[in-house]
Amino acid sequence: MARDIHPILLIPADTPRLSRLIAFVLGAATTLAFAPFGWSLLAPLLILPLLYICLTVAPRDAAGHAFWYGFGLFLTGTYWIYISVHVYGGAALWIAVLLMVGLALLMASTLSMGGWLMSRLSLGEPWLLLLVGPAAWVLVEWVRGWILTGFPWMALGYAQIDSPLSGWAPVLGVYGVSFMLLLSTTAIIATVKAATARGRIIGISAILLPWVIGGILTFVDWTRPDGQALRATILQAGVSQDKKWDRDQLLPIMEYYHSATLSAADSDIVLWPEVAIPALNDQVESFIARVESDARMSGQSVLFGILERSYERSLDGRIYNSVMLIGAEERQSYRKRHLVPFGEYFPVPPSVREWMKMQNLPHADLAKGDDTQPLLTAADGTRFGVAICYEDAYGSEQLYALPDAGILINVSNDAWFGDSIAPHQHLEIARMRSLEFGRPALRSTNTGISAFIGADGELLQTGKQFVPELMTADIQPRRGMTPYARGGNWPILGLCLAILGLFWIRNRASL
Repeated sequence: MARDIHPILLIPADTPRLSRLIAFVLGAATTLAFAPFGWSLLAPLLILPLLYICLTVAPRDAAGHAFWYGFGLFLTGTYWIYISVHVYGGAALWIAVLLMVGLALLMASTLSMGGWLMSRLSLGEPWLLLLVGPAAWVLVEWVRGWILTGFPWMALGYAQIDSPLSGWAPVLGVYGVSFMLLLSTTAIIATVKAATARGRIIGISAILLPWVIGGILTFVDWTRPDGQALRATILQAGVSQDKKWDRDQLLPIMEYYHSATLSAADSDIVLWPEVAIPALNDQVESFIARVESDARMSGQSVLFGILERSYERSLDGRIYNSVMLIGAEERQSYRKRHLVPFGEYFPVPPSVREWMKMQNLPHADLAKGDDTQPLLTAADGTRFGVAICYEDAYGSEQLYALPDAGILINVSNDAWFGDSIAPHQHLEIARMRSLEFGRPALRSTNTGISAFIGADGELLQTGKQFVPELMTADIQPRRGMTPYARGGNWPILGLCLAILGLFWIRNRASL
């Protein structure tokens, strides 16, 4: 098969610039497959032309088309970085635009590697692309999740949280869902290109089976109830980011959380959001002690986010983004382990840090929590798997809590992103974690979207954005391990590496 620029969507073969523009538009439109839009079936339809391009052009051209697809996807899917950096971070407009576009370009460059691999290893053969396409795409998604500490946002599997493909999540995780989506999509090309009836039958089977089997898997209950259901209350104060750190707001915020907690005296668990109290723990110790005393009297466990100063390893005191639990026999804390680069820590020399200070950019470092920490344990013995903010975007890193944790906890401050698509995307990610682990989740955010999430990833109750919320529900702890909880990402990554390695060796041997 010729490997020149191929006509796509009726675009002439001698207009590669126009085909790249179309790739950009297709990528931009793929954002509609994710929350809050949730048009999940758009994903395979919009990816299909890109896969066909990768099949029919040279590796360099395939990389270029994949790059522009990725640039469209990440520019529209993560535009909210501009809001957090400029609107609420106070940085200059040009800096915010530079960071927004720079991240999109970086993420798009990783996807270009996937396009190159698909073209290089498929050799223009649709049946080879059937395996190479999903393997290359998923490997790139995984690489994107750890390069420069990682940015796993916009993995295709998240967009399928409400589709039959979600049944694969407890088995192979979100990357497994992405794999099955790509397998079904590449099978469409193989079916159309099949020269025999037998080939078309095999192709149609490959299109349908990921969806059929995934749908069947949605009925499997991978975990089981553990003990009695607990009464839980989720709180959010609804304080906008531009007011949160106003010193005049500290007392009203503390009064809100204290009074709301008292009003939920019949709850076993009360959850406040990330850095619910905008102060260091030692600055509001008397307030914490008062809430702790009330919690013990009512038999509650209160979990709340706060900046925790510790002198354990530093004379000056290291500051952690923490979740503290009070009300049990002793105070406990979980310290955030996966910090946001250039948000919570800054891997830059002192000169750059001084420049950041002059540009009104955040420049102070938070300390990283230990990789191994004891689970937070409620007064009744229930254990929690805690993730702070975007820690919940890293499924394999949350496996530390299993099998002991019966409930997942996520606290966040999505106020940084205003009225954008980011909070909805983040909730979608949290739902995927519950589905992967077979655990219910309590999610409290500063301005929304707070939610109760079932062990199957279903939304049981959600709050409104930008207003104070108090939500109460019965939540059932669970035990047991899903296949994904046992193996993490390694089974699907091993499969992808095996496929790509096999075809790489095959191609080298044929030279």
